[in-house]
Amino acid sequence: MPSVTEVATSTSVPLHRLAHARAGDKGDRLNLSLFAYAERDYPLLVEQVTESRVLALFAHRGASRVRRYLMPGLAGMNLVIDDVLQGGVNGALNLDGHGKTLSFLLLGMEIVLPTPPGD
Repeated sequence: MPSVTEVATSTSVPLHRLAHARAGDKGDRLNLSLFAYAERDYPLLVEQVTESRVLALFAHRGASRVRRYLMPGLAGMNLVIDDVLQGGVNGALNLDGHGKTLSFLLLGMEIVLPTPPGD
């Protein structure tokens, strides 16, 4: 995957250009792990994939709280989102009670790229 410096032709890119994610669940709580493809892009993810942005992204699903745990040694972070699974696997009437597809919602978040020096 290209790094931020190699994608400098646009002002923003979807998060999936810079990172990959994995989802898991426990009751009505979603756990999203996010890892940068290139370690040099990790500070940009830390700066922009914040608890408040993630909460706003999942607000339409009833999310009430987001906690972010940084894993700098792995160029990743763990996001724990409360009340987002609409009751969880045993209580939700939706098709994805485990929230496995919700990592794609996160990966669609726009990340603003830094302006290259000299521009």
